[in-house]
Amino acid sequence: MPQYLVSIYQPDGDPPPPEVLEPIMARLADLTGRMRAAGAWVFSAGLLPASTATVLRADDGRVAITDGPFVEGKEHLGGFNVISAADLDAALSWAQELAEITTLPIEVRPLQPYG
Repeated sequence: MPQYLVSIYQPDGDPPPPEVLEPIMARLADLTGRMRAAGAWVFSAGLLPASTATVLRADDGRVAITDGPFVEGKEHLGGFNVISAADLDAALSWAQELAEITTLPIEVRPLQPYG
């Protein structure tokens, strides 16, 4: 079955207060449970703030290491899910629920099959 990267983009800055974040996290746990039960969930992770990133760039046989995000922006990748779905429409259905729960931009991309 094809796999998809479902990326969650969040604004820079502090997370919402607990009274806002806790209900969202409860709904996310429910969604993850339903994805697991359906055999769609493969892997998911939240990321620390973009300020904790380190970027490596190769140039003329040397590698430059820079602290901070790849690009300056108002939002960055905050977390992701890898899911299995019969097709893009099925993946988009899961992603739509994720967008409704988080109210954040969600990107869905097919993973390149390997092997």
